Amino acid sequence: MTETLSEQEIHRRDSLQKIRAMGIEPFPAAEFPITATSKSIAASFKDDAPQQDVSLAGRVMSIRIMGKAAFAVLRDGEGDQQIYISRDDIAPGEDKAMYNDFFKKLLDLGDFIGVKGFVFRTRTGEITVHVKELTLLAKSLRPLPTPKTDEEGNVFDAFSDPELRYRMRYVDLVVNPDVKETFLKRARIFDAMRKSFQDAGYIEVDTPVLQVIPGGAAARPFETHHNALDMQFYLRIANELYLKRLIVGGFDGVFEFSRNFRNEGMDRTHNPEFTVMELYVAYKDYLWMMDYIEGVFTAVATAANGTPTATFQGKEIHFKAPFKRITMCGSIQEKTGQNVLDMDERALGELCKKHGIEVTAAMGKGKLIDELFSELVQPELIQPTFVMDFPVEMSPLCKKHREDDRLTERFELFVGGFEVANAYSELNDPIDQRERFEAQLKLMERGDDEAMFIDRDFLRALEYGMPPTSGIGIGMDRLVMLLTDNPAIQEVLLFPQMRPEKFD
Repeated sequence: MTETLSEQEIHRRDSLQKIRAMGIEPFPAAEFPITATSKSIAASFKDDAPQQDVSLAGRVMSIRIMGKAAFAVLRDGEGDQQIYISRDDIAPGEDKAMYNDFFKKLLDLGDFIGVKGFVFRTRTGEITVHVKELTLLAKSLRPLPTPKTDEEGNVFDAFSDPELRYRMRYVDLVVNPDVKETFLKRARIFDAMRKSFQDAGYIEVDTPVLQVIPGGAAARPFETHHNALDMQFYLRIANELYLKRLIVGGFDGVFEFSRNFRNEGMDRTHNPEFTVMELYVAYKDYLWMMDYIEGVFTAVATAANGTPTATFQGKEIHFKAPFKRITMCGSIQEKTGQNVLDMDERALGELCKKHGIEVTAAMGKGKLIDELFSELVQPELIQPTFVMDFPVEMSPLCKKHREDDRLTERFELFVGGFEVANAYSELNDPIDQRERFEAQLKLMERGDDEAMFIDRDFLRALEYGMPPTSGIGIGMDRLVMLLTDNPAIQEVLLFPQMRPEKFD
C-alpha cells in the first residue's frame, strides 16, 4: 500500500533530492565533533573573555531569514542555542547561489545540523553562536507540529492530544520541553533511591522476568510459551519470592528495580507494564522499615526538587519525616462505626453494599475489607500516611501480628490518594506459609483470578531457614507522578501501552 503524503512531506522529499544533486549528503556517516552544548555556552560565556570557539549540533527549531543573514534556534540535548549565519561566512565567492538554494529553500525545521563558530552577544543581549561552518547531519522528512498563536492570543496546532503524545513520544519530547524534564527528573529519582540503598550496604541484583510460577503478588499474569522447552511461562508480576530466596542464601540486604507485568485494567495509576523497586533486609521488621523508608523518601524528594515538599495537583505534599500512621481496620471503623475484623463474610458483604460497593461470590473477607478501605478511606490520604496491620486474609506472604494473629505486620504507604509502597515483616515460617498458599488456592477455585499460585520451590527454600526479614515494594512510576506533578501514570512512562495504530 502506498503511503499518502502531505504537501509538506512531498516538499521535503523533493528537497532531499535537490540537496543530493548539489553534492551534499543529507545523512552523512562521519562523526561530527562536539565541543560545547547550549548549557555549557550559557554557563561559560563572558563578554570580556577571549573569543570562544565552539562546535555544537542539534535540531533546527526556528529560522528567521534577513536578506544575506539569518538567525536560527538550535536545540541540543540540554536546551536551545541561538545561532547567526551570514552568507558571506559560510558561502564565500561563487557559493552564494548554493547558500540561497540550500539555506533559504532546502533547510527545514526539524533538520539536524552541526555548526562551528564563535560565541558573541547580540545587540539585544542574547548569547549567540556566529557560524563559520555548517554541516547538514540529518534531513527531517516530516514537519514538526509547532504551536501557533492567533491575534487574540489563542494557541492552536499544539501537540497536546494525550493519545498522539503517548503514541509518538519521540515528537512529544521534541516539541514539549517540559515532558523531557519529567523523564530527566525520573532518572534523578531512581539514582537517588539507588544511592540510598547502596550507601546502606545493600546489593542490587537481577531476578527472572520469565517465571514458571507467577508469585509474590495477588495479580493476573500474562502467559507465554517457550518453544524449546515446550512449556508455559509467565511474565513476572513481582520479584518478591526470588529476592527472599537470596536472603535464605545469605545476603543481608538486596534490592532490584523490577519491570513487572500484570494482565489487568488500565487507569491513571495502572499500566500493564510498570516498575517496582523491591528491597529486603535481614534481621529487621516492618516497624524498622517505616522509620528507614521515611528517610529514603525525604532524600529522594529532595534530590528531585531540591526540597522535601512537592506540589501534586494543586496540593502541597510534605515528604519530611515523620509520616502519619493509622491502622487499616481502625480507619474503616472511624468511617462506618463497625469493627470489620469481627465481621464474617456475609456481614462484610452487606456493609459493602450499604456503601455502594459491588460484591461478587469470588470476594473473600480480605477482598471485602480492601474494597471498604479503598472506597471510604484511601481518597483522603493525601499526605504520606502509613496504613498498618492488615487482616491476615489480605496478606499471604506476611508474618502474623505479634499481638493479634488475626492481623499481619504489614503497612502500605499512601500519598496523593493512592498506594505508593507495600511492606511486611516477611513470613518466614514455612508451615504457616504453606497454609496461606493453600487458602489462596481455595480463593482461586472460587473464581478469584488474582489469588496467588503455590510456589513449592519457595516453600522448600523457607524450610532451609530464612532469618527475620523486612521487605518493601515501591511503585516507582507512582512516585515519579507525585514528584513531577503528573496526574496519570502514562505521563511518566516513555512508551505506555496503547491499542495498535491503524495506518492507511
